[in-house]
Amino acid sequence: MIDAPDRMPLTREFFDRPVLEVAPDLLGRTLVRMTSDGPIEVRLTEVEAYAGEADPGSHAYRGRTQRNASMFGPPGHAYVYFIYGMWFSLNLVCGPEGTASGVLLRGAEVTKGADLARARRPKARKDRELAQGPARLATALDIDRTLNGIDICAGPEAPLSVLTGTPVPAAHIRSGPRTGVGGEGATHPWRFWADGDPTVSPYRAHVPRHRGKQE
Repeated sequence: MIDAPDRMPLTREFFDRPVLEVAPDLLGRTLVRMTSDGPIEVRLTEVEAYAGEADPGSHAYRGRTQRNASMFGPPGHAYVYFIYGMWFSLNLVCGPEGTASGVLLRGAEVTKGADLARARRPKARKDRELAQGPARLATALDIDRTLNGIDICAGPEAPLSVLTGTPVPAAHIRSGPRTGVGGEGATHPWRFWADGDPTVSPYRAHVPRHRGKQE
């Protein structure tokens, strides 16, 4: 059986590129999450690029730790982290092994398995809110730390994979500052989104947290 062009899995070579090339190229792609209850598929509409040790906004800015080790590659793997003691976020690792770059998945449209996503996101008022924002996306797709470091290029039976989908044309891609990033990395225009898509999350500037709190 030959897969349709939009159902071809993205190869490791796709991810083995600079993060600022991979991030906008992920828009319109299909992320597939195989859960115990069945598959959930989403069309990616919003992402953010993080450039590792060259990027003050990245978890890997100060080097390798036990928490961020998955960011250092190889490309085509997942980096999942827990934030503010409440939510998970999903990143796709890219670039040569050892560079620690990755793309945070911020927003998506659920195209298959919406009933499964709704069960995990009962507070969503509309389907466009199911995966609108990184925490909502991870919750809707049943993402947690057990998926940290998995190979997303391992094949159709893998817990996570990315298919060709329908890439968003360059003329319809917008970019701007990343949401919630402060300090030297605040102005990097490394957030990319599909123009006019209702599943894109609202931009929020960084707000310093009270001393004593941490991710």
